[in-house]
Amino acid sequence: MENHNYCVILAGGIGSRLWPMSRRSRPKQFIDIFGTGRTLLQETYERFARFMPHDHIYVSTNVGYMKYVYEQLPEIDDMHILEEPLNRGTLACAAWATVFIKKTDPEANLIVVPSDQLILNEEKFQDDVRRAFRFVSEGNRLMVMGIRPTRPETGYGYVQKSEETPEENVYRLKTFTEKPERQFAEIFIQDGSFLWNTGIFIYNVDAMLDNLYRLVPEYQVEIPKMMADAEIADPKFLPDFFSVLPKLSIDMNIMEKSDNVYVYESQFGWADLGTWGTIDDYQPTDHDGNLVLDSRALLSRCKDNVIRMPEDRTAVIHGLEGYAVVEEGDVLMICPKEDLAALRRLMTEAQTQLGIE
Repeated sequence: MENHNYCVILAGGIGSRLWPMSRRSRPKQFIDIFGTGRTLLQETYERFARFMPHDHIYVSTNVGYMKYVYEQLPEIDDMHILEEPLNRGTLACAAWATVFIKKTDPEANLIVVPSDQLILNEEKFQDDVRRAFRFVSEGNRLMVMGIRPTRPETGYGYVQKSEETPEENVYRLKTFTEKPERQFAEIFIQDGSFLWNTGIFIYNVDAMLDNLYRLVPEYQVEIPKMMADAEIADPKFLPDFFSVLPKLSIDMNIMEKSDNVYVYESQFGWADLGTWGTIDDYQPTDHDGNLVLDSRALLSRCKDNVIRMPEDRTAVIHGLEGYAVVEEGDVLMICPKEDLAALRRLMTEAQTQLGIE
């Protein structure tokens, strides 16, 4: 069965929530955030290469980021890079990957995974992925991996499991909730049936295509076009259908609507490296909760901050609490790390008023 298992790494986003370190010209997945010598994309690729054949791993990325994929993953060949001519959300990427891989292996099972996550227990992760693959291969099933929450986090999405459990750690999925207000996040924690949504999806290619046909009207016309395009077998072919597809997500447009979705309650230690408010999950901080990311910094009476400076800069900070202090290129950003709305506003104003990307 494992010969039919494939991985698709999504690496086409711009990573705006980690601005200004993550910029449109070089998003976070292509950056060595923690100073380990490996970018997030490299770490994600290597995570799957430890237990899957290299020729079963694909990377989906925007055409403008191809140079980074070639530079950081020299072992990957053209046939395993799926180009996105423009950003049309995760559903378009997953649909194109599903059709493209089905052409190679009609019995394929896919795991679609973001390129910007932290996994602590690699061995447990491998075990959970293998079990998830087996489960979806045995029927018309879709699956999302969930993690039991440790705090009322408002920066993550949540999935609710039902009481129906066909096997250990597997539950029929009940509801999705996107980034709730804190009062609801606290209720979710107390309830016990809610898990963090990792954004990791596993399915058989036929199950996904069936759901695309039934649940997303825009794809009923485009799926046959995708299949025709896939027959060309030219990975450098930029699919025309991307330009006519709406910007949709796997979560909202498939997983929330399908009647055969399951959640796997995983325990491999997970964090989404999507925001300054969550980047310190499972990362070593000082005794005051400050996280200094591969930077020189002198902190005095500071608490719960995230600091990221260029190698030729030193931060000297006194009396700051709960902030992100990030310098990258021509931008120094100082903002409460939990205030995503403020960060988005600052980024937009910098782009429109100052001409900064």
